[in-house]
Amino acid sequence: MRYRRLGKTGYLISEIGFGAWAIGGGWGEVDDAASLRALHAAADNGVTFFDTADTYGDGRSERLIAQLLRERSGQRLYVATKIGRRAPIEMRHYTRANFQAWVDRCRENLGLQTLDLVQLHCLPTDAYYHPDLFGYLDEMRAGGAIAHYGVSVERVEEGLKALEYPNLATIQVIFNVFRQRPAERLLPLAMDRDVGIIVRVPLASGLLTGKLKRDTRFEETDHRQYNRHGESFDVGETFAGVDYERGLAAVERLRGLLEPDVPMSQQALRWILEHDAVSTVIPGARTEAQAAANAAASDLPSLSDAAVEGIAALYREDIAPMVHQRW
Repeated sequence: MRYRRLGKTGYLISEIGFGAWAIGGGWGEVDDAASLRALHAAADNGVTFFDTADTYGDGRSERLIAQLLRERSGQRLYVATKIGRRAPIEMRHYTRANFQAWVDRCRENLGLQTLDLVQLHCLPTDAYYHPDLFGYLDEMRAGGAIAHYGVSVERVEEGLKALEYPNLATIQVIFNVFRQRPAERLLPLAMDRDVGIIVRVPLASGLLTGKLKRDTRFEETDHRQYNRHGESFDVGETFAGVDYERGLAAVERLRGLLEPDVPMSQQALRWILEHDAVSTVIPGARTEAQAAANAAASDLPSLSDAAVEGIAALYREDIAPMVHQRW
């Protein structure tokens, strides 16, 4: 496992992290014992950064990570959580009192006096034009409830606006072979301002594993079944906004560009890590095997020039017309 600096936090964290949405729910049925084994497998393989949110299983994911922290108390693990989606997504709910209550609940769930990193959880675009919200975070940082704060955004423009706030430490954004727009402006500017980049949905909700097929069936509790068109939250969170059928066709083209003896998922993660502005990538895992396989991507050599050029052409020709200007 290789390690990178997480922007102005100064934390040295694993370049492959652990995205804990799936162990909270929303990806089908989960088993807490299996989830805890997956968390430990990640840590056993060098993962030191765990990303969660107060809404993942209504705190279930946070409480599982709290158990991990207790069971590995001699190891420095970093936890990022998110707030802002426990209430309807409306500006009137983003008050100082609610921010404090949400952070306090995260502290209780995680068993931490001070949270390593708190991120605003995909708030409406208008939120980034309200300095008072970032002022609330500054106050909690000064009071010791949080050590650092960042944002998790849907759109590149939201990240660019967030960069105007001087104490912003991180930006979490969707970035992968099928969502390349952040590389144009957001990643270079964040790097210039010493803001860490946390990459979520790196495998396009499983499309970039190369294992999904046209007849793949998802459980009713899996967002890939019920959020295909953005019925429950931003459609960009499901398959990175790519039409499923066209995404499968693009995956077959991608397969021909990659090394046949290395899992596609690992090579897709490696492609992201080729970007120096990226601090960490947070694929999800619900099993020990998945967690270990994700971590192994850190040890891969760089993709060939031919593969990188082929991926750029694939995106430009097959994917960009669907997603590039939307997010």
